[in-house]
Amino acid sequence: MATAKFTDFNIPDPIIDLLRADGIVEPFPIQSATLPDSLMGRDVLGRGRTGSGKTLAFVLPVVTRLCSPRRKAAAGRPRAIILAPTRELANQINDVLAPIAEQVGLTTVTMYGGVSPVPQLNALRRGVDIVVACPGRLLDHYRAGKLELSAVEITVIDEADHMADLGFLPDVRKILDGTQKSGQRLLFSATLDKDVNVIVRRYLNDPLTFDVDPGDRDPHADIDHHILTVDSGDRVAVIAELTKPGGRTVVFTRTRHGATKLREQLRKHGVSAVELHGMLSQSARARNLESFASGRSSTLVATDVAARGIHVDDVGLVIHADPPAESKAYLHRSGRTARAGAKGTVVTMATGKQIRGVRQLTARAKIKPTENRVAPGSELLSSLAAPPLATNGSTRSAQSTHPSQPEQRKRQAKRSRSGWAKAKPKTNARSKSKRTNRGADAGNNAQSGKPRHGTTVRAGQAAKNRERVSS
Repeated sequence: MATAKFTDFNIPDPIIDLLRADGIVEPFPIQSATLPDSLMGRDVLGRGRTGSGKTLAFVLPVVTRLCSPRRKAAAGRPRAIILAPTRELANQINDVLAPIAEQVGLTTVTMYGGVSPVPQLNALRRGVDIVVACPGRLLDHYRAGKLELSAVEITVIDEADHMADLGFLPDVRKILDGTQKSGQRLLFSATLDKDVNVIVRRYLNDPLTFDVDPGDRDPHADIDHHILTVDSGDRVAVIAELTKPGGRTVVFTRTRHGATKLREQLRKHGVSAVELHGMLSQSARARNLESFASGRSSTLVATDVAARGIHVDDVGLVIHADPPAESKAYLHRSGRTARAGAKGTVVTMATGKQIRGVRQLTARAKIKPTENRVAPGSELLSSLAAPPLATNGSTRSAQSTHPSQPEQRKRQAKRSRSGWAKAKPKTNARSKSKRTNRGADAGNNAQSGKPRHGTTVRAGQAAKNRERVSS
């Protein structure tokens, strides 16, 4: 089968030129599978794990369809909405969306809580084409009469299963109830469980489904899982040895206080660490995430707020400093590494009292980890640490490159009308692109300085219209 290219689809030339300038020529499987139908206005379900390219799979049809024909959005009446479960994911989606929309004269704005609503309302008054929002804040504006949903032509729900986990689906249903029944709906989810399926049955019209994760392929096959048993007094020192080499590492704690305390302890050991949790202001969260994504800080200490929706490439190591409460959280946390077919390592710390529970946890997750007892200075620790970041403070991920696109392109999504279709491996591996497909989960450019919350992006004004995030 011939290798698909973005030029094979009915996408405006300015967008194709922008993608080509970024070295993005060949679509990922979920993109090549869904674009023919989504560009025609069909309702689509897409399933793919982290790094599969879901973001560009819905950004391209949204922008293409809104500019054909192009008409100005009225005040308070956006033409498309993209719903995301977290503020960070909303920002990262807009990082992908904004420059593409700008190419064809469309405007975008992000909306979420924890920040001043004034920039969001100002954007609505001016008229904005595409709103990228968390459900709660968007509903606040809708109920206050500042936003009208009846003009929405396209609705995208990203990470629908995470929306369900966070209890956001009632808000999502209220939003969908306000949009045009004849409008297009695109839903992307890692799983099609009971709650998500309710949305599908009620709001999507004869949707086509696409799956880029073969049913017979272990999504954690590229991850080496380890359980390290330690004395409680050695826990911090061992984590410091794993992170001190400077490789890009995400460390998970169970509580916000635990994240702050561990970050302070790691810094005392000479580790360049930042924290991410719900008690930080949005400006602090954005600043810390940018520091981690750009490579200025090599370690991110986070609660489960970062387990979903935060996508930074080249995370070589995930450490469960506190074992998660259930297996689903373990898998979501672990998914921060081994993105897009790359390799990764996951380490779970356990004291003697915790080891039994951790074994049960990994068994429920269908993971078979390697167990070792370690102490500070153990030779095993250096072999588990992630490779150091580049000395200039950046890595391939900061420049949107994947080390393993050929592996990602060996899988082709299959089209189906019911249930998730299983993918079949392709017989020919495709060549590596110069850079990663920017749509591979959106997070690669979180550090790039692109427009953030409350910034309406207009043609020729992207750089001038950046809005500072309120604390």
